[in-house]
Amino acid sequence: MIVAGAFAGTVALGIGLGFWASGDESGPAGAARTQQPSDARSGLTPGASRESSPSPTPTRSYALSQAPRTIPAVRSHTAARGPGWRPVRGERVVVGDAELADEGRLIAGELGLTYAGEQDDVRAGDVRLALNDDEGADPESYAMTVRGGRVNISGPADSGVFYGTRTLKQEVHGGGTAPEGVVRDEPAKQVRGFMLDIARKPFTAAWIEDRVRELGDLKFNELGLHFSDDQGFRIASDSHPEIVSKDHLTKAQVTRIVELAASRHITVVPEIDSPGHLGAVIVAHPDLQLRNTQGVASRGAVDISKPAAAEIVDDLLNEYAGLFPGGQWNLGGDEYQALTVSSPAAAYPQLATAARAAYGSGGTVADLTTGWLNDRADTVRAHDRTMRAWNDGFFAGTSVPAAKDLRVGYWTGKEIGARLPVEYLSAGRKVVNYNDEFLYYVLGEPNTFVYPTGQRIYERWTPLVVRGTQAVPSKYDGQILGGSFAVWCDLANSQTQNQVAAGIRMPLRATVQKLWDPRRPAQSWTQFKALADKLG
Repeated sequence: MIVAGAFAGTVALGIGLGFWASGDESGPAGAARTQQPSDARSGLTPGASRESSPSPTPTRSYALSQAPRTIPAVRSHTAARGPGWRPVRGERVVVGDAELADEGRLIAGELGLTYAGEQDDVRAGDVRLALNDDEGADPESYAMTVRGGRVNISGPADSGVFYGTRTLKQEVHGGGTAPEGVVRDEPAKQVRGFMLDIARKPFTAAWIEDRVRELGDLKFNELGLHFSDDQGFRIASDSHPEIVSKDHLTKAQVTRIVELAASRHITVVPEIDSPGHLGAVIVAHPDLQLRNTQGVASRGAVDISKPAAAEIVDDLLNEYAGLFPGGQWNLGGDEYQALTVSSPAAAYPQLATAARAAYGSGGTVADLTTGWLNDRADTVRAHDRTMRAWNDGFFAGTSVPAAKDLRVGYWTGKEIGARLPVEYLSAGRKVVNYNDEFLYYVLGEPNTFVYPTGQRIYERWTPLVVRGTQAVPSKYDGQILGGSFAVWCDLANSQTQNQVAAGIRMPLRATVQKLWDPRRPAQSWTQFKALADKLG
C-alpha cells in the first residue's frame, strides 16, 4: 500500500511530463507523498562528520522529507522518511558508465568527494551515476534516489545525469543535505538559451567562462554568441584577418569556451549576421557597402547584388563552422536597410535589376534578400547544422520562400511589415522565443527598451508569450522550442561587464524556471529571490 501510494502521488504531479528516466531504485523506503518545493530544510552542513548525523535504525522515525529547493524547481519529488544524504570528505562518486567520467569528476570536486571511476561495489555515502535504457525518454531527463545514506542519479543520456548532479549540488549548497526520496525531472522546453552580443561590446574570455558555469548550474543548454556587427568583429579570422577588431577573442580562447560549454552540455550558437549588420566587414571592404541612387551609404548593409559580398560571408561561415562544432547556427537576416524604405526598387535600382535577373520580371528586392538568406543557409547546411534566423528576415508576399528548415528567432513585432507569431507558426515553422518585451537586456536602454526584471519574467512571461504580452494559442506549444534571454550592447559603455553580470542574474533564473517547468511557480517572487540568494 505504501509503494502504491507513492506511485500515485508521483503520477499525480507528473501529468504531462512525458516519459521519465527511471532511477536505479524505483522508490524510497517509507515513501508517502509527492510534494512541491517547500521552505523547510535540514540544518546539516557539507563536510560534517557522518557520525554526528542520525542514521536509520528500526526504532528511529523521521519526518517526511521536504522537496528539494532548487532553481529551476524539480518537476516531481516523492517524499520519504529518512535522514537524507550529505557529503563527507573521502566518500566516493562512482559511475556505471565510462562516458559519465566528466560528470563524476565535476560533482566530486564540487562537493569535496573522491572520484573513484567505474566501481561495482556499494559503500556508505556513495553517489552513483549511471545511464539507463529508458528508450524514448527525454535525453535531458533524470531520476535521483536518496536512500540508505546513498545517492543514485540515472538518465537515458549523459546530459540528464549532468542535470541530476546540478540538482544535488544545489541541494547541498542550499541546505547541506539532499532530502530522502525520489526526484524525477525533465525540462519542458528543449531550448533554454542565453545570447550575448560581444560584437558591440567586447567581453573577456574569463567573464564568458564564468557565465558558462552559471548557465550550466541553472540547466541552460545554449549560449549564443553574436560576434559580428557594425561596431566590431570579435573573433580572430584566418580567411579575412583584415576585418577583425583590435579587441577580440583568439581562436584558442573560443575553443576553451566551447569545450567548457560542452562539458556543461551547453551548445554555443554562433551568429554572423547578414546581409545587414556587417559594418566591421565594410570598413575593410568599403566597395561592398550598399548605396542608394544618391550615393548615400546604408549603415552596415552590403550590396547583395555584388557576388563579392556573398563570397566573403561564405568564407567566414565555412571558417567558423570548424570553430563551433555544435549543431545550431544563427544566420541573422534582420534589419536589412534596403527593405526599410518605401520603395526599395526605386532607391536601390541595382538590387531590383539583380532580382529580375535571378527571379524573372516579377523579382523584387525582398525576393533577392530572401535568396541571399537561402544561399547562406545552403553554405551552413553543408556543415550539418540546424539554422535559425531573426523573424524580420522572413518576408511576406515574396515569390521566393525562405528555406523550409529555417527556424524563427522571434524577437520583435515592431519592424516594417511586422507579422504576428501565429503567421509563422501556422505555416509550420518552429520558433525560438526571444520576446524583446521581456527577454532583451539592451545596454543604455535606447529606443524605449527597459532593462527586464526577473520578477516580470517570473510572474508574467511564458514561452507562449512570443510577442508583446499576449500568448499564442496553446495548440502551438509544441512548435515553440523554447526561449533565450539576450544581452545587446547598443550603448556599450553604459555598463561594465560586472554590472551586466549582476543585472542579468535574476532574469536568467526566472527565465530558466519558466522554460523548465510549465506549471505556475509554487513560490512567490519574494520566496524565489530569497532562494536564489541562498543558493548563490
